Amino acid sequence: MLAAVFLFTVMDALAKRLTLEIGLIPTLWTRYAGQAILVLLIVSPRLFEVAKSQYPKLQVLRSVVLMTATCLFFLSISKIGLAEATAIMDVNPVLITLGAFLFLGEKIGPRRIIGILVSLVGALIIIRPGTEVFTIYAVLPLVAAVCYSTYNLTTRYVGDRESPWTSLLYSALFGAIVLSCIVPFYWQPVSLSTAFLMALLGVCGMTSQLMLIRALALGEASLLAPFAYVGLIYATLWGFLFFDEFPDQWSILGGIIIALSGFYVWYRDTFAKPQAQTE
Repeated sequence: MLAAVFLFTVMDALAKRLTLEIGLIPTLWTRYAGQAILVLLIVSPRLFEVAKSQYPKLQVLRSVVLMTATCLFFLSISKIGLAEATAIMDVNPVLITLGAFLFLGEKIGPRRIIGILVSLVGALIIIRPGTEVFTIYAVLPLVAAVCYSTYNLTTRYVGDRESPWTSLLYSALFGAIVLSCIVPFYWQPVSLSTAFLMALLGVCGMTSQLMLIRALALGEASLLAPFAYVGLIYATLWGFLFFDEFPDQWSILGGIIIALSGFYVWYRDTFAKPQAQTE
């Protein structure tokens, strides 16, 4: 799981560099084309079986919101710091808890509601609306987090009634096909070094996705979830090393608040849930 998180943050750093060099659409296309190749290679022996879905409309919805989340996040990291964008995006686990309460009927107690609100306060500390440092691009990771939470909630709704490979296949092919239709209008000649970075982005995207699937197959998702917050450390490191970025004290404070509240909500959901059902 740590290796998957590491590679996801490397992919984000590469996406930031490429978005600045070749634009958003070619970078997105590189990301989705790589994932589509990986998924097709893995499921090719049983492609028609995996492609069958009981919930085709939900699969399309999941694909749309996932691609929207990726698009908004990649756009945001081209305009604001990698660490700040990653920290804001990390509110998505608590948004999933809130969404499960609102739309799936899952119970939630006042302690977890407080954890959710505190996490959102952490995001607002980083975004700082109404101040001179505010930029609309800082809101994009928050919208991306809402989209990604919607993606996860639809996955939870489908549950184990469909293979996770079906969902991966739909999201990968949807993104790759849509972006392949759009990318010719944004394509420009690239240097050999840029082509190498594009290939590396595709490899990191494929490998990190495969490692994540493997980690979820070997361990419970609820126990693996906290490892995702390690990505904040990696994102800060890549921003400092490659983009001369370092978050200010308010962004660091907001990131710490988001991580701690996320840990708390995760703990209540995973270990204290049986006792907290009537909180």
